[in-house]
Amino acid sequence: MTELAEYLIQLDHVGIAVSDLNTALEFYQGTLGMVPIHQEENLEQQVVEVMLQPPGGGALIQLLAPLTSESEIAKFLDRNGAGVQQIAYRVSDVTEACAAARAAGIRVIYPNAKRGTNDSLINFLHPKDCGGVLSELVQVN
Repeated sequence: MTELAEYLIQLDHVGIAVSDLNTALEFYQGTLGMVPIHQEENLEQQVVEVMLQPPGGGALIQLLAPLTSESEIAKFLDRNGAGVQQIAYRVSDVTEACAAARAAGIRVIYPNAKRGTNDSLINFLHPKDCGGVLSELVQVN
């Protein structure tokens, strides 16, 4: 087991980029029966996000819609269209998990953790070092 694995607790959520939040909510709530449990605007990340709980529990779905055309989510949508943008893992300590990732040769996107959904602390691991998947580390406070 790698040192990074020592900090992983569970799959936290799957982030999905959407261009129209209301249409996405209609599908996830109406068709899939998911329940919104948190919504906020993250001005630093320039997104509005909604966390949804699946009917049977488990990992959450995070819908991410851009607030500006300059946001990373807007750029993702321009390149790829709507779809899975990242997979997030809950960690016990995001700072220590990032240090372990760096020690393993994995590039970390931000020099220091940033505020994420519901005042969590987050950072991202470069997709080129994670099998092509943008991976988010989330420390829930």
